[in-house]
Amino acid sequence: MRVVAMILAGGAGTRLGVLSDMRAKPAVPFAGKYRIIDFPISNCVNSGIFDVAVLTQYQPRSLNEHIGIGKPWDLDRARGGLRLLHPYQAREGQMWFGGTAHAVLQNLEYLREQRAEIVLILSGDHIYKMDYRPMLEQHQARRADATIAVMNVKPDETNRFGIVQTDEQGRVTNFLEKPKEASSTLANMGVYVFDAHAMIDRLQALSKDHADLDFGKHVLPSMVEDSYLYTYPFDGYWVDVGTVDAYWQTSMELVSGNSALKLYDLAWTIRTRSQERPPVKAGPQTIIHESMVCNGCIVRGQVVRSVLSPGVYVSPGAVVRESVVMQDTWIGPGAVVDHAIVDKNVIIGVGTQLGFGDDFSTPNALAPDRFNTGISVVGMNAHVPANQRIGRNVVIYSNIDEEAFASFNGEVPSGATVQ
Repeated sequence: MRVVAMILAGGAGTRLGVLSDMRAKPAVPFAGKYRIIDFPISNCVNSGIFDVAVLTQYQPRSLNEHIGIGKPWDLDRARGGLRLLHPYQAREGQMWFGGTAHAVLQNLEYLREQRAEIVLILSGDHIYKMDYRPMLEQHQARRADATIAVMNVKPDETNRFGIVQTDEQGRVTNFLEKPKEASSTLANMGVYVFDAHAMIDRLQALSKDHADLDFGKHVLPSMVEDSYLYTYPFDGYWVDVGTVDAYWQTSMELVSGNSALKLYDLAWTIRTRSQERPPVKAGPQTIIHESMVCNGCIVRGQVVRSVLSPGVYVSPGAVVRESVVMQDTWIGPGAVVDHAIVDKNVIIGVGTQLGFGDDFSTPNALAPDRFNTGISVVGMNAHVPANQRIGRNVVIYSNIDEEAFASFNGEVPSGATVQ
C-alpha cells in the first residue's frame, strides 16, 4: 500500500485578521516556537508516512521558508520526501486553486508520479496530534472508497462544521456542510483517506460543473449515495485556531497546564524548523509565572500567563500579561501588554499600555465579528510609539509606523483601528 499525504496549506485565514495579512494561516506561529503547519507534517512522519506534498497558494513565502526541503521532519529524501506544490499556468488549463478539491485536482500528475494507491488529505491549519495508521487500516479493512475522520462537538457548534450522519456500521448516510440545524454532532475534521482511483475519477467528473471544487461542499456529499463512504471516530485533542479568540484561548490553555495538547510527550514529537538561539536570559527583577518562554528571549520585567516566541525582549519595568508575543518583538521599559496578540518584529514604545482599561465589550468598529472579546492585535513590523494608552479590541495594522498614531493624541480607544 503506497500512501501519499497531501496537506492543504493555501488558506488565507481571513478571520485571523492582521495575523495572516502577510502569511498563510498554516504559517502562523503557535506555542512559541512552532507554526500551525508543523502539526500535520509531524503527524505524518510519526505515522510512518514519508511521501508528503504541501499545497500552497495565499502568501506562501513565509510557509516556503519555514518548510524548506523538509529537513526538520526527516523529509529531505531522494525518493519521496516533502514537496511544495504551487498553482501554476500551463497550456492545459492549470490555474489558481478554486477550492480544496480543486487544488488536489490540479496536482494529479504528482499522485501519478508517486504511484499513489491511498491518498491522505489533510488540512494544514489545525492543531492536533493523531496517528493516521489505525484510520488507514480501517479504510483498507472495509475496502472503502473514502473515510472521514470525525469527532463529536457541542450541539451549538454544529453550524461551524461539516456534519456527518451514519448508520450503525459507521457508513455515511448524509453529509451537511455547516447546517443551521443538525440531528448529529459528528463533525468533519478535515482528515480524509481516499482510494486514489476512486478520488481521481470523482474529482474529474465533478470538475466539469464546479470551478470551486471543494471536498466538504461537493466531493463528499456526492459520494454518499453511490460509494463506500465511512467515518473514523477520533477522541483526541483537535482544535481549529482560525479566529483570534480561539487562537488566544488555546494559547492560554497551554500556559495554564490544563491543555490536553501534550507538547512534552517525547513519544510523539512535534518537529519544527528551529533557529540557533542562546538560552533564555533573566534579569535581577525578572518574574516569569505560568508562561512559555522560548530561546533567545531576554526578560528583565514581568511575564505572567503568556507565550513568548524566540528573541522577544522584555525591558525592565515592562509587564506582559495573558498575551502572545511573537518573534523578535521589543517591549520597552515600563510598557504593559495585557490581553493581546503581538506579531513578530514589533516595537512597543516606552510606557505604552497595550490593552488598557476595562472596556472589553466594545467590538472593533471595522471588524466587530472578529474582534469582540477584548483582545487587541498588533500586526507584523508595527512600531507603536511611546506613552500610548491603547484600549481593548484594537487592531494595529502591519508595517505601521509612529505617524499613524498622531491623530489619536496618545489615546487609542477600545474598538479602534490604526491603519
